[in-house]
Amino acid sequence: MHGYSDNREAHLRRLRRVEGQIRGLQRMVDDDVYCIDVLTQVSAATRALQSFALELLEEHMAGCVVDAARQSPEEGAAKVKEAADAIARLVKS
Repeated sequence: MHGYSDNREAHLRRLRRVEGQIRGLQRMVDDDVYCIDVLTQVSAATRALQSFALELLEEHMAGCVVDAARQSPEEGAAKVKEAADAIARLVKS
């Protein structure tokens, strides 16, 4: 079971909203909407995905990382490294 399993339905609702934002962006481009308005919506969709990623990361650390650390120091260290790598990827994006 993954750390996000308890909130799976809430996560899926959030992702469906982001999906709707992306479809809205496609319509805006298809309708030739002013570029600054499109960029504003791109920013909103990006923030929504970043917010989702941070929540998922928090759940991963509170669940998967803590559980691994309880099992052994080596497993805990591996999960911390995995989380740190994920954070680095998020920061770069």
